[in-house]
Amino acid sequence: MTPTPTSAPANDPTAPSAVQQLLEAGFGLTATELDRIPVGAGSVNYRAVTEAGRLFVKAYTPGTDLDGEAGGIRLSALAAQAGIPIARPLALPDGTFIATHEGTAASVWEYVDGEIIETGYNRQQLHAVGHTLGQIHRTFATLPESSGPAPQVKPWLTFDAPEFTGTIDRLLGIIEDKDELDEFDEEARRTLRERRDQVDRIPALLAELPQLTTQVLHGDYSPMNIMLSGEQVAAVIDFRPPDPFFIAYELGRVAYYPNTVVHSDAWDADATELIAAYRDANPHVAPDGIAYSARVALLQLLTSLYGVKNHYLKPGLLQTELDAFWLSRHHAATTLLDRLSDLEKTLRA
Repeated sequence: MTPTPTSAPANDPTAPSAVQQLLEAGFGLTATELDRIPVGAGSVNYRAVTEAGRLFVKAYTPGTDLDGEAGGIRLSALAAQAGIPIARPLALPDGTFIATHEGTAASVWEYVDGEIIETGYNRQQLHAVGHTLGQIHRTFATLPESSGPAPQVKPWLTFDAPEFTGTIDRLLGIIEDKDELDEFDEEARRTLRERRDQVDRIPALLAELPQLTTQVLHGDYSPMNIMLSGEQVAAVIDFRPPDPFFIAYELGRVAYYPNTVVHSDAWDADATELIAAYRDANPHVAPDGIAYSARVALLQLLTSLYGVKNHYLKPGLLQTELDAFWLSRHHAATTLLDRLSDLEKTLRA
């Protein structure tokens, strides 16, 4: 049986034929089936059927920092040693995990059966997701890199309001210049105008932040990278490179995930439940990591045009999903902005 074809160009290093050749040359595996999995913005992902069973293949797009990806894989191995459920990577003969072949680069992982839930967890799942993140942070807190410099902090705290509003105006101009607006154009115009009105509140939200604690994190702990089996976490996937950043960022990002805020009537109580489970698993976390998690999540949303900017300037691999995610992110930002005072009272308590 030959791999399932896709519409990828023949010279695309992430195309099925190129990935199949890499599997054979790098891992000694023959894929009898190779099906594209429509998830992930920074890589092209496949489900492969081989003589070793079902596997997950992550093909990296050109320009990917492969050293950084390798660092993330090493973090996942460290998490596994601490008993945290992950999808285990297949090692090459030299002990590394990323193979390259004629311009194609990929890693191969055990295939974990699990469910990705984007629209909110039940109580048991909230506890499992929060507890697992607490375990990850507790494990990574002792890494030498966790006490090292955090180069992402200064750029994140530096908000250029004129540049940001200029980008919004540029996107609005592109929309206004269209002869005919589709449904997303109408929604994009409305939400971009609302975001422009919210910009004036961002400097004060930033100025009121204390010096927040940083450490090595998972780096992308969101529902898209958490696979559940029933009420338990089956695997955490896609660890990012070991670059220290705010504890509050990662905790707030998953507790106040945009799709959860949009789709759950009890999103604020759900966030409190998840954060309580996190604290139980990581009792020595710095207090600011919890107290400012909602604010940092809000600021990350308010200062980002992810999704809508892609749509008009540089469409992503899965732009339809990015369009929907922009609308969820904007709705969540507006909701958190309106409720921030009450949320922070709860978190401080």
